[in-house]
Amino acid sequence: VFLRLKKRKMNLVIDRGNSSFKIALFDKKRLVENFQLKEIDSSFLQKIITEYAPESGIISAVKQVDSDISGFLHENIPSFYELNNQLPLPVKIAYETPETLGVDRIAAAVGATAEKKNSNLLIIDIGTAITIDFVSAEGIYKGGNISPGPQLRLKALHDYTDKLPYVPEKGDIPDFGYDTETAIRSGVVQGITRELDSYIEEYQKKQAVFAFLTGGYSFYFESKLKNSIFADENLVLKGLNKILYFQQQK
Repeated sequence: VFLRLKKRKMNLVIDRGNSSFKIALFDKKRLVENFQLKEIDSSFLQKIITEYAPESGIISAVKQVDSDISGFLHENIPSFYELNNQLPLPVKIAYETPETLGVDRIAAAVGATAEKKNSNLLIIDIGTAITIDFVSAEGIYKGGNISPGPQLRLKALHDYTDKLPYVPEKGDIPDFGYDTETAIRSGVVQGITRELDSYIEEYQKKQAVFAFLTGGYSFYFESKLKNSIFADENLVLKGLNKILYFQQQK
């Protein structure tokens, strides 16, 4: 179902994650529509282009995007970019191997700086993997850490042991598990919660820092963290839109 709007100069933003595509349309800085799908094809994109007529677009991809889709976007959107380490950015990257830095982490960093200017930022993205990144108040991306996300941890306990079952992340989470299922779920969820709280506390001991939470599990973990944190599941999309505007300004 597509939202009918008067034709404006729209931006099409696509985030190709490990498990799904997130697609958003922006009217300047305002997000007007978004979708999340396991896969996309040219017929779906054609519907979006017909409905919204985007004049600019950008894609970030942590997994290979089909060449037909990439070609279609370049052919049908007048000004289309692919986020990589060569594209000019509104933040400075102080990372020894920028060519290996995930584009989703770059976009989240830009999105956070756009939302909270002139602040030290801790950006936590919980999806297939958990990334924890730091951006200084001067707008310099300093780096970060990567660890397995909830599904990876639960799956690894099952795949790399003989007897432990696979347990879904949703369900009872007691302080101490009263059976194998709750022991695994509590161990994984509480382990992640305490890991993230520890990061926030350690950074706040050194300097004032504003913490963002994003990714598919952001709202699931927001209420579990004891530290104050701002959850925004669209942070990467907002960052991509900011990067797109930065290209237009240049």
